[in-house]
Amino acid sequence: MSFIARVPALAPFRIRSFRFQWPSDLLASWAFEMESVILGWFVLVVTDSVLALAVFGSLQFLGTLISPLFGMAGDRIGNRTVLLLMRFTYLVLASALMVLFLADLASPVPVFALATIMGLVRPSDITLRNLIVGETMPADYLMRAMGVSRTTADSARVVGALSGAALVAALGSGQAYIAVCGVYAVCLALTFGVGIRRVRVLGESEVVLSPLRALREGFAYVWSTPVVRAVMLLAFLVNFAAYPLVGSLLAYVAKDIYGLDQTGLGWLIASFAGGALAGSITISLYGAHVRPARTMLVCTVIWLSLNLIFSWITTPLAGEAVLFVAGFAQSFCMIPMAVILLRVTNPALRGCVMGVRMLAVYGLPMGLLLSGPIVERVGFATTGTLYSVLGIVFTLAIGLYWRSELWDRAAPVNER
Repeated sequence: MSFIARVPALAPFRIRSFRFQWPSDLLASWAFEMESVILGWFVLVVTDSVLALAVFGSLQFLGTLISPLFGMAGDRIGNRTVLLLMRFTYLVLASALMVLFLADLASPVPVFALATIMGLVRPSDITLRNLIVGETMPADYLMRAMGVSRTTADSARVVGALSGAALVAALGSGQAYIAVCGVYAVCLALTFGVGIRRVRVLGESEVVLSPLRALREGFAYVWSTPVVRAVMLLAFLVNFAAYPLVGSLLAYVAKDIYGLDQTGLGWLIASFAGGALAGSITISLYGAHVRPARTMLVCTVIWLSLNLIFSWITTPLAGEAVLFVAGFAQSFCMIPMAVILLRVTNPALRGCVMGVRMLAVYGLPMGLLLSGPIVERVGFATTGTLYSVLGIVFTLAIGLYWRSELWDRAAPVNER
């Protein structure tokens, strides 16, 4: 604890809940990435279709359509309770996949079916993480806490991608899934130590809204609050135009453009995640000096520009270098975005609004589903160019339309 007191970036660990939440989130993210590598490579090899890969990737985000319901459930029964139920579900589904691979019964149909169930639950994990951080963290720790929290996904994507690929190559998918189940089990145990304090406003307990009415009020709040609406649109845009190129389509880039195996795919994923981790650490160290909204807009344009460059690269080493820098810029886009929402949202509606924020992630499966046939018709380079230019144009449009709310130095969302 004395070491934590001396290092500003570690200040969030003074909160007991965060000392349990961070490792549990880390392990959950680690398992997610291991599964993505194992199953993504399996689908691509068995089907030999980039369209099937895109469909599989989109299934991982199916639950974004119902993510507001998870936020509202957290408001009613507690965010920790919902998170525990979700992580128990991950363990059950991973165990079923483990049995399929060990029994040599794995085929696209059961894998896609289980991925669909997982896709209904997993996208809301980040929503619950952010809500718990927002509830349990003092305001002056929030930017640093979000930066440190983001390192769970970024570092796990490095370790999870490399370890998942290495385990499959060395032991096979069945043995690799034994490790995945073990990681989920430890994650679930640690989640029991997460704080349970719930944000409430005076008089809220006297009126219990129906789920439909609460959802309607959440959407109305998002639409009527200019800053929140702008952030939601930008979140949808980056998920549609940026993440497909550095997400599921990396398996296609590794296999069909670079001629790599699953270990090479792991290195591509780890390169982007390594840059994101470096960005998250930088924010945790210097977050107090960041103007969130300005940083978010500038770094979104930089990230999309780097994606455009990556689309035309044909050598693995150069691709990995560009992915690293793109990952770094991505952190300076996504972390300020989350901080803005947590700062400006009415605490009574925070769960629903963060759930609506996860609906923006549905841009990713939409982008993936469209990218599959486009890549097969015109190639990855042209597809990446189309997506990146579209993203840059609309990012500039959002920045110009909401200039006073997002770019003005004196705007509340640019307070340091």
